[in-house]
Amino acid sequence: MAGLVYVFTGDGKGKTSAALGVALRAAGHGLRTHITFFMKGEYPYGEQKTLGLLPNISVARFGSLEFVDPNKVKPEEKEQAWLALENARVAAHSGHFDLVILDEVNVAAAWKLIDVADVIRFIKEKPENLDVVLTGRYADPDVIAIADLVTEMKEVKHPHKRGIPSKKGIDY
Repeated sequence: MAGLVYVFTGDGKGKTSAALGVALRAAGHGLRTHITFFMKGEYPYGEQKTLGLLPNISVARFGSLEFVDPNKVKPEEKEQAWLALENARVAAHSGHFDLVILDEVNVAAAWKLIDVADVIRFIKEKPENLDVVLTGRYADPDVIAIADLVTEMKEVKHPHKRGIPSKKGIDY
């Protein structure tokens, strides 16, 4: 069966969680998954600690501890995003994986850390039987057009608006 392209985007919470749910389901059926995290290099996200312990899931993290300022993108941030895209490309064409997830790739493209044309090329050149998930706000209309499934998470209510901080173990 041909692999599909899934996009989880929008301003609501749950894009990465949805992608990780797909990875867990895939692992439960013996499928091999590679997850490339863009812009999430050194931060201690709980899911990154656990995912690498699961059978058939490999993880690669790129970025730094600092958040990217889209108005002041640094050369090293562009380099990390390019390395992340290359990591995903190598994994996709290695023949070792059934599913490749590019977490926050949409944000990296929207903020010009990588060129959206390179993301589209990645999608178009992926092996026919490989499933791909792309996450992050600001999915480009051209990425949406070539995807097979697009889900937009919409924020209706968020605790941050009431001054409630993110919770370790729940939000990161």
